[in-house]
Amino acid sequence: MCARFGRETNAKGASHVCSKVMDHGAALEENAGSWFSGAMSFDARILSGMGVLAAAVEAGSFVRAGVALGLTQSGVSRAIARLEERVGARLFHRGARALTLTEEGKRFYDQALPLLLALEDAANEAGSGKSVPRGKLRVVIDALSARMLVAPRLAQFLAKYPELALDLVIQDSVSDLADGFEVGVRFGQPEPSSLITRKLLETRVVTCASRAYLARHGRPQTPKDLTKHECILFRDPRTGRPFEWLFQGGDEAITVPVSGRLCVNDSATQLAACAAGHGIAQPLELVLRGRQHPNLVRLFPKWSDERYPLYVYYPSRNLPSARVRAFIDFIVAAGSAAI
Repeated sequence: MCARFGRETNAKGASHVCSKVMDHGAALEENAGSWFSGAMSFDARILSGMGVLAAAVEAGSFVRAGVALGLTQSGVSRAIARLEERVGARLFHRGARALTLTEEGKRFYDQALPLLLALEDAANEAGSGKSVPRGKLRVVIDALSARMLVAPRLAQFLAKYPELALDLVIQDSVSDLADGFEVGVRFGQPEPSSLITRKLLETRVVTCASRAYLARHGRPQTPKDLTKHECILFRDPRTGRPFEWLFQGGDEAITVPVSGRLCVNDSATQLAACAAGHGIAQPLELVLRGRQHPNLVRLFPKWSDERYPLYVYYPSRNLPSARVRAFIDFIVAAGSAAI
Protein backbone atom coordinates (compact mmCIF):
# COMPACT_ATOMS: atom_id res chain seq x y z
CA MET A 1 0.00 0.00 0.00
CA CYS A 2 2.88 2.40 0.68
CA ALA A 3 3.83 2.30 -2.97
CA ARG A 4 0.48 3.81 -3.82
CA PHE A 5 1.39 6.90 -1.84
CA GLY A 6 5.13 6.92 -2.36
CA ARG A 7 7.66 8.02 -4.92
CA GLU A 8 6.85 5.21 -7.33
CA THR A 9 3.24 6.15 -8.02
CA ASN A 10 2.99 9.80 -6.98
CA ALA A 11 6.24 11.57 -7.74
CA LYS A 12 4.57 14.96 -7.75
CA GLY A 13 3.21 14.58 -4.24
CA ALA A 14 4.95 16.21 -1.29
CA SER A 15 4.81 13.08 0.85
CA HIS A 16 2.99 9.76 1.10
CA VAL A 17 0.60 8.39 3.64
CA CYS A 18 2.91 5.80 5.12
CA SER A 19 5.46 8.45 6.02
CA LYS A 20 2.63 10.61 7.36
CA VAL A 21 1.37 7.77 9.50
CA MET A 22 4.83 7.17 10.89
CA ASP A 23 5.39 10.88 11.56
CA HIS A 24 2.02 11.24 13.29
CA GLY A 25 2.69 8.03 15.19
CA ALA A 26 6.03 9.33 16.47
CA ALA A 27 4.38 12.50 17.71
CA LEU A 28 1.65 10.49 19.37
CA GLU A 29 4.20 8.25 21.08
CA GLU A 30 5.92 11.30 22.58
CA ASN A 31 2.66 12.62 23.94
CA ALA A 32 0.73 9.40 24.51
CA GLY A 33 0.64 9.89 28.24
CA SER A 34 -0.93 13.34 28.11
CA TRP A 35 -3.06 13.00 25.00
CA PHE A 36 -4.61 9.60 25.65
CA SER A 37 -5.06 9.56 29.41
CA GLY A 38 -8.38 9.02 31.11
CA ALA A 39 -11.12 7.14 29.32
CA MET A 40 -9.18 6.42 26.11
CA SER A 41 -7.24 3.18 26.35
CA PHE A 42 -5.82 3.22 22.80
CA ASP A 43 -2.05 2.66 22.59
CA ALA A 44 -1.01 5.54 20.33
CA ARG A 45 2.28 3.81 19.50
CA ILE A 46 0.35 1.33 17.33
CA LEU A 47 -0.21 4.09 14.80
CA SER A 48 3.49 4.40 14.01
CA GLY A 49 3.64 0.72 13.03
CA MET A 50 0.57 0.71 10.81
CA GLY A 51 2.36 2.43 7.95
CA VAL A 52 5.15 -0.13 8.09
CA LEU A 53 2.61 -2.95 8.14
CA ALA A 54 0.90 -1.55 5.04
CA ALA A 55 4.22 -1.19 3.23
CA ALA A 56 5.23 -4.77 4.00
CA VAL A 57 1.86 -6.15 2.79
CA GLU A 58 2.03 -4.15 -0.44
CA ALA A 59 5.70 -4.92 -1.12
CA GLY A 60 5.59 -8.58 -0.10
CA SER A 61 8.93 -8.39 1.69
CA PHE A 62 10.67 -6.41 4.40
CA VAL A 63 13.47 -5.49 1.97
CA ARG A 64 11.15 -3.86 -0.59
CA ALA A 65 9.11 -2.23 2.17
CA GLY A 66 12.31 -0.73 3.53
CA VAL A 67 13.16 0.71 0.11
CA ALA A 68 9.71 2.31 -0.14
CA LEU A 69 9.98 3.79 3.36
CA GLY A 70 13.66 4.69 3.36
CA LEU A 71 14.40 2.16 6.13
CA THR A 72 16.70 -0.83 6.41
CA GLN A 73 15.33 -4.36 6.36
CA SER A 74 16.17 -4.74 10.05
CA GLY A 75 14.40 -1.45 10.78
CA VAL A 76 11.23 -2.73 9.14
CA SER A 77 11.53 -6.05 10.96
CA ARG A 78 11.91 -4.33 14.34
CA ALA A 79 8.94 -2.05 13.66
CA ILE A 80 6.73 -5.04 12.79
CA ALA A 81 7.92 -6.90 15.89
CA ARG A 82 7.02 -3.92 18.09
CA LEU A 83 3.62 -3.67 16.42
CA GLU A 84 2.97 -7.39 16.97
CA GLU A 85 3.89 -6.98 20.64
CA ARG A 86 1.54 -4.04 21.07
CA VAL A 87 -1.32 -5.69 19.18
CA GLY A 88 -0.76 -8.95 21.00
CA ALA A 89 -0.81 -11.16 17.91
CA ARG A 90 1.59 -12.47 15.29
CA LEU A 91 0.82 -10.60 12.05
CA PHE A 92 3.12 -12.28 9.50
CA HIS A 93 4.29 -15.74 8.55
CA ARG A 94 7.97 -15.13 7.86
CA GLY A 95 9.09 -17.70 5.30
CA ALA A 96 12.40 -17.92 3.49
CA ARG A 97 10.79 -17.04 0.16
CA ALA A 98 7.48 -15.48 1.07
CA LEU A 99 5.97 -13.06 3.55
CA THR A 100 2.27 -13.65 4.19
CA LEU A 101 -0.24 -12.38 6.68
CA THR A 102 -1.53 -14.62 9.41
CA GLU A 103 -5.30 -14.83 9.90
CA GLU A 104 -5.03 -12.26 12.70
CA GLY A 105 -2.76 -10.10 10.58
CA LYS A 106 -5.14 -10.13 7.63
CA ARG A 107 -8.04 -9.14 9.86
CA PHE A 108 -6.02 -6.32 11.42
CA TYR A 109 -4.82 -5.10 8.01
CA ASP A 110 -8.32 -5.11 6.50
CA GLN A 111 -9.59 -3.07 9.43
CA ALA A 112 -6.61 -0.71 9.55
CA LEU A 113 -6.43 0.06 5.82
CA PRO A 114 -9.53 2.32 5.70
CA LEU A 115 -8.11 4.27 8.64
CA LEU A 116 -4.84 4.84 6.81
CA LEU A 117 -6.70 5.98 3.70
CA ALA A 118 -8.85 8.33 5.76
CA LEU A 119 -5.74 9.76 7.42
CA GLU A 120 -4.18 10.38 4.02
CA ASP A 121 -7.28 12.22 2.83
CA ALA A 122 -7.43 14.29 6.02
CA ALA A 123 -3.77 15.28 5.68
CA ASN A 124 -4.17 16.16 2.01
CA GLU A 125 -7.32 18.16 2.63
CA ALA A 126 -5.78 20.06 5.52
CA GLY A 127 -2.69 20.88 3.46
CA SER A 128 -4.39 21.92 0.23
CA GLY A 129 -7.71 23.28 1.46
CA LYS A 130 -9.58 20.69 -0.58
CA SER A 131 -9.60 16.93 -1.04
CA VAL A 132 -7.97 15.87 -4.31
CA PRO A 133 -8.26 12.28 -5.63
CA ARG A 134 -4.77 10.82 -5.43
CA GLY A 135 -2.95 7.60 -4.64
CA LYS A 136 -3.92 4.13 -5.90
CA LEU A 137 -7.56 3.06 -5.93
CA ARG A 138 -8.21 -0.70 -5.96
CA VAL A 139 -11.50 -1.67 -7.62
CA VAL A 140 -12.95 -5.15 -7.95
CA ILE A 141 -15.33 -5.33 -10.89
CA ASP A 142 -17.05 -7.94 -13.03
CA ALA A 143 -15.78 -8.48 -16.57
CA LEU A 144 -18.88 -7.14 -18.32
CA SER A 145 -18.89 -3.84 -16.42
CA ALA A 146 -15.16 -3.42 -16.94
CA ARG A 147 -15.42 -4.08 -20.66
CA MET A 148 -18.63 -2.20 -21.46
CA LEU A 149 -18.62 0.72 -19.03
CA VAL A 150 -15.17 1.39 -17.62
CA ALA A 151 -12.52 0.58 -20.23
CA PRO A 152 -13.88 2.83 -23.02
CA ARG A 153 -13.85 5.84 -20.66
CA LEU A 154 -10.71 5.21 -18.61
CA ALA A 155 -8.41 7.53 -20.55
CA GLN A 156 -10.64 10.54 -19.88
CA PHE A 157 -11.05 9.63 -16.20
CA LEU A 158 -7.35 9.21 -15.52
CA ALA A 159 -6.50 12.36 -17.48
CA LYS A 160 -8.88 14.29 -15.22
CA TYR A 161 -7.07 13.05 -12.08
CA PRO A 162 -3.33 12.92 -12.84
CA GLU A 163 -2.42 12.01 -9.23
CA LEU A 164 -4.69 8.97 -9.20
CA ALA A 165 -3.70 5.42 -10.17
CA LEU A 166 -6.31 2.71 -10.75
CA ASP A 167 -5.91 -1.00 -10.03
CA LEU A 168 -8.80 -2.91 -11.65
CA VAL A 169 -9.20 -6.54 -10.60
CA ILE A 170 -11.68 -8.52 -12.70
CA GLN A 171 -13.76 -11.05 -10.77
CA ASP A 172 -17.44 -11.76 -10.24
CA SER A 173 -17.56 -11.72 -6.45
CA VAL A 174 -17.43 -8.47 -4.49
CA SER A 175 -17.46 -10.29 -1.13
CA ASP A 176 -16.65 -7.86 1.69
CA LEU A 177 -14.09 -5.71 -0.19
CA ALA A 178 -11.19 -7.32 1.65
CA ASP A 179 -7.60 -7.35 0.37
CA GLY A 180 -7.41 -3.58 0.10
CA PHE A 181 -10.31 -3.02 -2.29
CA GLU A 182 -12.15 0.27 -1.80
CA VAL A 183 -14.87 -0.07 -4.44
CA GLY A 184 -16.75 -2.96 -6.00
CA VAL A 185 -18.93 -3.03 -9.13
CA ARG A 186 -21.08 -6.01 -10.02
CA PHE A 187 -24.24 -7.00 -11.87
CA GLY A 188 -26.97 -8.72 -9.86
CA GLN A 189 -28.89 -8.17 -6.65
CA PRO A 190 -26.67 -7.25 -3.69
CA GLU A 191 -25.86 -9.94 -1.18
CA PRO A 192 -26.39 -9.17 2.53
CA SER A 193 -23.31 -7.34 3.87
CA SER A 194 -22.20 -4.26 5.77
CA LEU A 195 -21.33 -2.46 2.52
CA ILE A 196 -23.15 0.56 1.17
CA THR A 197 -24.74 -0.20 -2.21
CA ARG A 198 -25.94 2.15 -4.91
CA LYS A 199 -27.83 1.07 -8.00
CA LEU A 200 -26.16 2.36 -11.15
CA LEU A 201 -28.50 1.10 -13.84
CA GLU A 202 -30.95 -1.59 -14.92
CA THR A 203 -30.76 -3.32 -18.27
CA ARG A 204 -33.32 -5.58 -19.90
CA VAL A 205 -32.83 -9.31 -20.23
CA VAL A 206 -33.68 -10.16 -23.84
CA THR A 207 -34.22 -13.49 -25.55
CA CYS A 208 -32.74 -13.94 -29.00
CA ALA A 209 -31.61 -16.46 -31.61
CA SER A 210 -29.83 -16.34 -34.94
CA ARG A 211 -31.73 -16.42 -38.21
CA ALA A 212 -29.89 -19.63 -39.10
CA TYR A 213 -31.04 -21.36 -35.91
CA LEU A 214 -34.66 -20.28 -36.43
CA ALA A 215 -34.55 -21.46 -40.06
CA ARG A 216 -33.46 -24.93 -38.90
CA HIS A 217 -35.63 -25.32 -35.79
CA GLY A 218 -38.54 -22.94 -36.21
CA ARG A 219 -39.40 -19.83 -34.23
CA PRO A 220 -40.91 -20.35 -30.76
CA GLN A 221 -44.17 -18.45 -30.39
CA THR A 222 -44.34 -18.30 -26.60
CA PRO A 223 -41.74 -18.63 -23.82
CA LYS A 224 -43.11 -22.07 -22.92
CA ASP A 225 -42.12 -23.30 -26.38
CA LEU A 226 -38.48 -23.01 -25.29
CA THR A 227 -38.72 -26.39 -23.56
CA LYS A 228 -38.45 -27.89 -27.06
CA HIS A 229 -35.38 -25.86 -28.06
CA GLU A 230 -31.63 -25.85 -27.44
CA CYS A 231 -30.87 -23.02 -25.03
CA ILE A 232 -27.51 -21.52 -24.10
CA LEU A 233 -27.33 -21.44 -20.31
CA PHE A 234 -25.48 -18.84 -18.25
CA ARG A 235 -23.91 -19.72 -14.90
CA ASP A 236 -24.78 -17.63 -11.85
CA PRO A 237 -21.41 -16.77 -10.20
CA ARG A 238 -22.99 -16.77 -6.75
CA THR A 239 -24.55 -20.24 -6.89
CA GLY A 240 -22.55 -21.97 -9.61
CA ARG A 241 -25.83 -23.08 -11.22
CA PRO A 242 -27.41 -21.76 -14.44
CA PHE A 243 -29.72 -18.80 -14.12
CA GLU A 244 -33.43 -19.52 -14.33
CA TRP A 245 -35.16 -18.18 -17.42
CA LEU A 246 -37.69 -15.70 -16.13
CA PHE A 247 -40.11 -13.90 -18.43
CA GLN A 248 -42.04 -10.85 -17.31
CA GLY A 249 -44.78 -9.10 -19.20
CA GLY A 250 -46.44 -6.32 -17.27
CA ASP A 251 -47.61 -7.72 -13.94
CA GLU A 252 -47.29 -11.35 -15.06
CA ALA A 253 -44.14 -13.40 -14.65
CA ILE A 254 -43.38 -17.00 -15.57
CA THR A 255 -40.33 -19.23 -15.22
CA VAL A 256 -39.59 -21.69 -18.02
CA PRO A 257 -37.50 -24.84 -17.28
CA VAL A 258 -35.16 -24.63 -20.29
CA SER A 259 -32.30 -27.00 -21.05
CA GLY A 260 -29.19 -27.00 -23.18
CA ARG A 261 -25.82 -28.67 -23.69
CA LEU A 262 -23.81 -25.45 -23.46
CA CYS A 263 -23.38 -23.46 -20.24
CA VAL A 264 -21.07 -20.42 -20.14
CA ASN A 265 -20.07 -17.71 -17.68
CA ASP A 266 -18.94 -15.06 -20.16
CA SER A 267 -21.33 -12.78 -22.02
CA ALA A 268 -19.13 -12.45 -25.11
CA THR A 269 -18.94 -16.24 -25.48
CA GLN A 270 -22.68 -16.54 -24.92
CA LEU A 271 -23.45 -14.02 -27.65
CA ALA A 272 -20.94 -15.47 -30.11
CA ALA A 273 -22.38 -18.97 -29.72
CA CYS A 274 -25.88 -17.62 -30.19
CA ALA A 275 -24.90 -15.65 -33.30
CA ALA A 276 -23.20 -18.77 -34.70
CA GLY A 277 -26.53 -20.62 -34.53
CA HIS A 278 -25.97 -22.99 -31.61
CA GLY A 279 -29.13 -22.09 -29.71
CA ILE A 280 -31.33 -19.50 -28.04
CA ALA A 281 -29.78 -17.18 -25.46
CA GLN A 282 -30.75 -14.54 -22.92
CA PRO A 283 -28.10 -11.79 -23.09
CA LEU A 284 -28.40 -8.40 -21.47
CA GLU A 285 -29.63 -5.59 -23.69
CA LEU A 286 -26.53 -3.63 -22.69
CA VAL A 287 -24.38 -6.31 -24.32
CA LEU A 288 -26.41 -6.26 -27.54
CA ARG A 289 -26.03 -2.49 -27.80
CA GLY A 290 -22.29 -2.82 -27.67
CA ARG A 291 -22.07 -5.25 -30.60
CA GLN A 292 -23.45 -5.43 -34.11
CA HIS A 293 -25.20 -8.74 -34.77
CA PRO A 294 -27.62 -8.16 -37.66
CA ASN A 295 -28.38 -11.88 -37.91
CA LEU A 296 -29.84 -12.03 -34.38
CA VAL A 297 -33.61 -11.92 -33.91
CA ARG A 298 -35.24 -10.84 -30.67
CA LEU A 299 -37.99 -13.13 -29.42
CA PHE A 300 -41.07 -12.52 -27.26
CA PRO A 301 -41.14 -8.67 -27.22
CA LYS A 302 -44.22 -8.78 -24.97
CA TRP A 303 -42.25 -10.79 -22.38
CA SER A 304 -39.14 -8.63 -22.09
CA ASP A 305 -39.79 -6.58 -18.96
CA GLU A 306 -37.28 -8.42 -16.76
CA ARG A 307 -34.36 -6.20 -15.79
CA TYR A 308 -30.96 -6.93 -14.31
CA PRO A 309 -29.34 -4.33 -12.02
CA LEU A 310 -25.78 -3.07 -11.71
CA TYR A 311 -24.55 -1.92 -8.28
CA VAL A 312 -21.51 -0.15 -6.90
CA TYR A 313 -20.31 -1.13 -3.42
CA TYR A 314 -18.11 0.69 -0.92
CA PRO A 315 -17.43 0.33 2.82
CA SER A 316 -19.83 1.96 5.25
CA ARG A 317 -17.44 2.38 8.17
CA ASN A 318 -16.02 5.69 6.85
CA LEU A 319 -17.13 8.51 4.60
CA PRO A 320 -15.90 7.78 1.05
CA SER A 321 -12.44 9.15 0.29
CA ALA A 322 -11.89 11.64 -2.52
CA ARG A 323 -10.74 8.91 -4.91
CA VAL A 324 -13.74 6.72 -4.07
CA ARG A 325 -16.13 9.63 -4.60
CA ALA A 326 -14.45 10.43 -7.92
CA PHE A 327 -14.75 6.85 -9.15
CA ILE A 328 -18.38 6.57 -8.05
CA ASP A 329 -19.21 9.76 -9.96
CA PHE A 330 -17.37 8.32 -12.95
CA ILE A 331 -19.17 4.96 -12.93
CA VAL A 332 -22.55 6.64 -12.39
CA ALA A 333 -21.96 8.82 -15.45
CA ALA A 334 -20.79 5.77 -17.42
CA GLY A 335 -23.94 3.89 -16.47
CA SER A 336 -26.18 6.79 -17.47
CA ALA A 337 -24.45 7.06 -20.85
CA ALA A 338 -24.83 3.32 -21.46
CA ILE A 339 -28.60 3.33 -21.06
